Amino acid sequence: MRVAARRVILDAEGMGRVLEDVAARVAGGESADGPGTVLVGVRRRGVPLAERLRRLLEARDGRERPVGALDITLYRDDFAREGLQPEVGATDIAFDLTDRRVVLVDDVLYTGRTVRAALTQLADFGRPYRVELAVLVDRGHRELPIQADHVGLRVTTDREDRVEVRLEEVDGQDRVELLRGRRARP
Repeated sequence: MRVAARRVILDAEGMGRVLEDVAARVAGGESADGPGTVLVGVRRRGVPLAERLRRLLEARDGRERPVGALDITLYRDDFAREGLQPEVGATDIAFDLTDRRVVLVDDVLYTGRTVRAALTQLADFGRPYRVELAVLVDRGHRELPIQADHVGLRVTTDREDRVEVRLEEVDGQDRVELLRGRRARP
């Protein structure tokens, strides 16, 4: 059995800098006469990240941007294959997405299957003008042709590695760790 090596790749300060960079890129894609921007976080850790981005964007220009939460559990395609028992959370999008610029926010981009499920579910809430993807960490190994528009940090990993994101709002601390030699969760 291979012992996993754990390495911190982002501490709280680094995470703050990375999120500032992502917010700057998201703001750079806005135009005064364009569609309004909304942020939609993928449950679980995408939601607090979307809230943080909202605060950073509002601090830049004073404009409010709605934030929604998306639970993609029932839209996933891997439960039957993996024998998983779904724990369904709440989806909370209290605004129409039609003709809006939607920035979908998640913590880690890996195979692309979570994003595929999120895009399928977003269609239930209207037809956005544009959907962009913002992620804290892109670890590669895509199984679907999905790429992020706004990436905080790109990390080279092996398939058996795992990237663990911890957020103050969920876990009591901010940090991202790379675990080498652990089978990645689906």
